[in-house]
Amino acid sequence: MKMETQEILRAIRKEFFAYRNGIVADKLRKAGDPHTMIMGCLLADVMDITGRTRDAIGDKAQLQALARELWNDTNSRECRLAAPMLYPAELMSLEKALEWCSGVETVEIADNLCHKLLRHTAEADTLFRKLIAQEQNMVKYTGYRLLLNLLLTGKTQATPSLKSIVEAEAAHAQPQLTALLRDVLEEFQ
Repeated sequence: MKMETQEILRAIRKEFFAYRNGIVADKLRKAGDPHTMIMGCLLADVMDITGRTRDAIGDKAQLQALARELWNDTNSRECRLAAPMLYPAELMSLEKALEWCSGVETVEIADNLCHKLLRHTAEADTLFRKLIAQEQNMVKYTGYRLLLNLLLTGKTQATPSLKSIVEAEAAHAQPQLTALLRDVLEEFQ
């Protein structure tokens, strides 16, 4: 029997509660995490929960709907982490990816989104180029994080023109972007 999306969402949230870690949650709150619902689940636990969910469902359209529901819960850190782990990469359009990236609120969410989903999409190269051209700091960060993923996996080539774009950005980057750009530039060595 196929479970309804809302029923699956309740089960996932119940598991987040079971895996909650108050010490991690308190540290995240003190560090300024903007989510109002922080269970403090470790990334490995979120991956375990989503892996079991993905295996149990299997249907890509239902996984896509579930991931969208989780992503739309902007109050919950764990829901925002879980969504990219469930969304089928082959169903992620460039427009939807740009929409998701415009709503990224933390470095942790950006890193997870790029690593678990965006680097696997068909238009990842086009996506990172659109993102790094944006003015918003977290959108720009997400674009450069995606670029790093693509360079590390060999899906994007480290060209001289791309290096000059990264160097120009590094010359006036915000602090949270500086370390990431340093990592990106190392891939051009």
